[in-house]
Amino acid sequence: MRKIRTVIIDDELHSRDELCHLLKQHEDVEVIAMCEEAQSGLMAIINHEPDLLFLDIDMPQTNGLELAKSLMKIKNKPKVVFATAHAHYAAKAFRVEAMDYLLKPFDEDELSETLKRYREQVLKQFQHKQSVVTSKERLTRLAVDDEERIRYLDPRSILYLSKEERETVIRTREQMYRVRTPLKELKQKLEGYPFLQTHKSYIVNLAEIEGLVPWFNGAYQIKMKGIKDEVPASRTYVKALREKLEL
Repeated sequence: MRKIRTVIIDDELHSRDELCHLLKQHEDVEVIAMCEEAQSGLMAIINHEPDLLFLDIDMPQTNGLELAKSLMKIKNKPKVVFATAHAHYAAKAFRVEAMDYLLKPFDEDELSETLKRYREQVLKQFQHKQSVVTSKERLTRLAVDDEERIRYLDPRSILYLSKEERETVIRTREQMYRVRTPLKELKQKLEGYPFLQTHKSYIVNLAEIEGLVPWFNGAYQIKMKGIKDEVPASRTYVKALREKLEL
């Protein structure tokens, strides 16, 4: 069971502890960080990339609304639930795309409803992604230029693709092909197969990964089956990669 990785940001110790205690009653929730002000909270969000954020509004220096507004610019934004003693902030809260709004003191049933709403939203998003993939006709072969003639590759034979200057390299176990088709376009054509972007310049066939080697600053090198090449996995893409590999 995948945990709902959660961060709490609240300047009141009692409120943090109370909310943490209530959340721990739910087996699928994991509180990974508790912070007392916005700046340390923002760092926790960047470093841990939580799924869900419980955020107080009335805090010194940077308030919760300002922090939530800044989160709208980041790539992996958590779902935001405002947890506050002040009901009059509700309208402003939803302008920054808050998922829900809880009033202190916290009610167990209301918190359970919030978590239920989160689970339903995540399930809908997953089902939508699946329907997009399955609604498209899956590519059965990929055409590539090979010394002035066209070859047709089985997508499952591709180990990885990489961008090199103005060309895209397609690597199979036997050969390497260079094409003019942009990496982004090839990624779209290969939807329905287990390909995942691991770096801004690399897309990897998950079924052909042999292992991961830790690298610098949270990055990895990916060892592919049957070849000596190692493919980079940058920090930006590591979380998605580990989830796909169930690590």
